[in-house]
Amino acid sequence: MHGHNHGLREDIKAYWSERAATFDLSPGHEIFSETERQAWQQLICKHLGPGHGRKALDLASGTGVISHLMDDVGFEVTGLDWSEAMLERARAKAKQRNRSIRFYVGDAENTMEAGDSFDVMINRHLVWTLVDPEACFREWLRVLKPGGRLLVIDGDFVDVGRGERIARHLAAMLEKAGLVRPDPVQAPHMAERHKSILARVHFSEGARADAVANLLEKAGFEAITVDTNLRAIHRAQAKNWNFLKAMARGLQHRYAIVASKPMATGMPSKQ
Repeated sequence: MHGHNHGLREDIKAYWSERAATFDLSPGHEIFSETERQAWQQLICKHLGPGHGRKALDLASGTGVISHLMDDVGFEVTGLDWSEAMLERARAKAKQRNRSIRFYVGDAENTMEAGDSFDVMINRHLVWTLVDPEACFREWLRVLKPGGRLLVIDGDFVDVGRGERIARHLAAMLEKAGLVRPDPVQAPHMAERHKSILARVHFSEGARADAVANLLEKAGFEAITVDTNLRAIHRAQAKNWNFLKAMARGLQHRYAIVASKPMATGMPSKQ
C-alpha cells in the first residue's frame, strides 16, 4: 500500500505540474471578472473574517489565485504547493502585482511547518485529491493556532446527479457539432491521467461534504459548518461557459466547510 500511495503522490504531482501551463485559462481556476473576485472575497470574509495581518496558509496554492484573494482582504499569506511549475506562475503574479506573498514547494499532507503557527488555513479543490485525508487533517490541526480556522472549498465531481449527466452529455454533443462554443479543456491524454488519479485517491467515489466534515471532526476540529450557498460565485463563472456547461456546474455538489481548532488541544507542537 505504501508503494502504491508513493506512486500515486508522484502521479498527482506530475499531473498538476503539466497542467500548470494552461491552468489559468480555465474558468473556475483563474478569476475572469471583478464580480467573481468580489464573490470569492465575500465567501472568505464570511467564514474567516477580514485579514488584519493575520497569518494564512494556502494549501495546494497552485498559480496563487486564492493566495491573492487572501492577500487582497488583508491576510499575511504563505502559499504551499508541490509543483514548482505552478509556483513559478504564482510568484510571477505576485511580482506583477507588487505583493509580498511567500510561495514555497511543499506537501499539503505534510507541511513541515511549526505547530500552532497559522491563524487560518484555506484550500480550494484539494481535498478530493488527498491520499490519506484523516492523517492530513490531523496535520492541518497541528499547524493551526488554537482557535484558528480552516476553510475547505471543494466538491463532489464523481457522484453526479441525472440532471448534471444530461447537461454534460448535451454540451459535449453540441460542442462536437459546432453548435455551441467549446470551453477550454485538457488534452485527451491528460483527461485519462485525471481519471487514473481519481480512481486511486481516498475520495474516489466522490468527496461529499458530510464525509469530509466527519473526518475533520474525527481529526479534532470543532464548530464545523457546511456552506453550500456558492451561487454568487457560480453565477459569475457561468458567463465564461456555454449554457449547458454552466447548468452542469450549477448542479454539482460544491461547498465550503469551515472548522476551528479547539482553544486547548494538548497536542505537542512539531518544531
